[in-house]
Amino acid sequence: MGLQTRKNGDFRHRDYDSGNGDRRENRHREDHYDDHRDSIRDKHRARKERDRKSNFAEDREDDRRYTSKEGMHDRGKHIDEESKQKVAEDTNLSKDNKVTKQEGSVLNQTTDLGRTGGVYIPPFKLARMMKEVQDKSSVEYQRMTWDALRKSINGLVNKVNATNIKNIIPELFSENLIRGRGLFCRSCMKSQMASPSFTDVFAALVAVVNTRFPEVGNLLLRRIVLQLQRAYKRNDKPKLLAAVKFIAHLVNQQVVHELIALELLAVLLENPSDDSVEVAVGFVTECGSILQDLTPRGLHGIFERFRGILHEGEIDKRVQFLIEGLFALRKSKFQGYPAVRPELDLVEQEDQLTHEISLQDTMEDEDALNIFKPDPNFLENEKKYEELKKRFLGDESEEEDDSEVESENDDEEEDDEDEDERMKITDETETNLVNLRRTIYLTIMSSVDFEEAGHKLLRIKLEPGQEMELCIMLLECCSQERTYLRYYGLMGQRFCMINKIHQENFEKCFMQQYSMIHRLETNKLRNVAKFFAHLLGTDALPWHVLAYIRLTEEDTTSSSRIFIKILFQELSEHLGIRLLNERLNDPTMQESFESIFPKDSPKNTRFAINFFTSIGLGGITENLREYLKNMPRLIMQQQQQPATASTDSSSSSSSSSSSSSESESESEDSSRRKRRRRR
Repeated sequence: MGLQTRKNGDFRHRDYDSGNGDRRENRHREDHYDDHRDSIRDKHRARKERDRKSNFAEDREDDRRYTSKEGMHDRGKHIDEESKQKVAEDTNLSKDNKVTKQEGSVLNQTTDLGRTGGVYIPPFKLARMMKEVQDKSSVEYQRMTWDALRKSINGLVNKVNATNIKNIIPELFSENLIRGRGLFCRSCMKSQMASPSFTDVFAALVAVVNTRFPEVGNLLLRRIVLQLQRAYKRNDKPKLLAAVKFIAHLVNQQVVHELIALELLAVLLENPSDDSVEVAVGFVTECGSILQDLTPRGLHGIFERFRGILHEGEIDKRVQFLIEGLFALRKSKFQGYPAVRPELDLVEQEDQLTHEISLQDTMEDEDALNIFKPDPNFLENEKKYEELKKRFLGDESEEEDDSEVESENDDEEEDDEDEDERMKITDETETNLVNLRRTIYLTIMSSVDFEEAGHKLLRIKLEPGQEMELCIMLLECCSQERTYLRYYGLMGQRFCMINKIHQENFEKCFMQQYSMIHRLETNKLRNVAKFFAHLLGTDALPWHVLAYIRLTEEDTTSSSRIFIKILFQELSEHLGIRLLNERLNDPTMQESFESIFPKDSPKNTRFAINFFTSIGLGGITENLREYLKNMPRLIMQQQQQPATASTDSSSSSSSSSSSSSESESESEDSSRRKRRRRR
């Protein structure tokens, strides 16, 4: 049944027949008055019963005022804890508490408190009262802790906002949310009703709590759905708008499945009226961005229904303008209405638990969880939650407790022993490595731009030696895209410039990818080549990595030649042919480029020249062409050098022999002359 606004401001069911409409309105009023009269009668009976019990409690209080604490503990069992106290009873109770100064007066102040806590007790006084109680499992002490829990949860929920939510969450987990789950849900719903503009903040808070305590998120969803159903039946537009907005932001946080959003829109647009269509437009505005990503077909069907309502023209002009504005917002891809603001994106996608709830399900709101009830296993449950709190928040609670220093030291020693034992365990399944890769992949894919992704990736704690996994995952994500995205090149450039370790790892990745290039498909090969071309063009990667490439007919395959072609074509687009030629002719880098421009044989040189000419980069082979042109002359010179060397050696040997013969003849002549003189 649709909603429709009338001049007097209330909401009536639409009736197509005016006569039947009047009769139905009268019948509706009579039913409403009967329900109101019955509710007043029930309240009157409950008040009488409460007065009878309170008088009985006062009589017993006079008899036991100066008795022991055990007697006062038994007195609290006969008091109705779920009833509301009147103002006169509260004032009388406060006066009695002021008069009573004996040992049991502390417990008397909290025994007769009503559903909402009764008389205000300052925090310091409440803490002192809790210290004076000897029996920690007594009903009075449990009531004190319940009141403190209620006040703490209400205070934390009321002061949460987008800037301090990260500080509020640890404080909230320090409270017993299992015991106070009803209080938490009621506080969230009341605060959201009072401040609808903070709905996304409350949804983010619920999303974080839901990861640790799914039963709390389930309870809140059931209560919101029941509130929505009651508001829809009673034509209560403010409550309906609040419930619809809360569900929309819970869908954005993926606390609840998106099918409930489509189901709600189908109900609102089944019998359209001005108010139901307005509520549906507001709902799609809040969660349309995530519905477009998760269920595009379902959202398309909803917009087709909006288009049909617009063509019928039976609704008000103002609502028609709202629908037209919604179509314009859809055309702009819901710009200005993101699913989750960055400061409220606190839960990783794999950690979130999504509840599947339907509007047709029968559910209970469990209002009894909002009221104090004694717990026979109070101390055991408190210890269990303390263990959970230590697991979530660490050992902060132990450090804050000054009275248990020795137990803290024992716990620390046990923790050290446990850590030593854990150090001995080795995981051969590489579970941590798989989780790391999953985290890196989700971070890269969920980021809006490369700067956001870079900041998130730098926050990931990497163990020594795991930096290579970051580079490998970045390259893998780049290769999986249909077309090359500059997003990955900019991210790799930043990592290379931030840390030299990443630069060295990308060099290793270049060598590994080129050695296994024949295993890649053409699309992946193209993305990888453009990625490394971006790193080389921005000087994020040193150019000596090109030494791994040997451009010859024997050393290349079809895949490697495609890789080299795309690599150098991208470099020419980034740098220009002139600057690329200058880089390749740098005299300090010629050793690294010898494998790309081989000069060991004319065959390899001619192959390199033909390759670059065929891909449109013949301009970078000018020096190689000159070398090939002068190669015959150089070969002849090399061949002539050994011949000249042999002739020189023969001439030198003949000259040396002639000189030696001359010296011998001279020596013989001199010896003959000496003999003649002697004679």
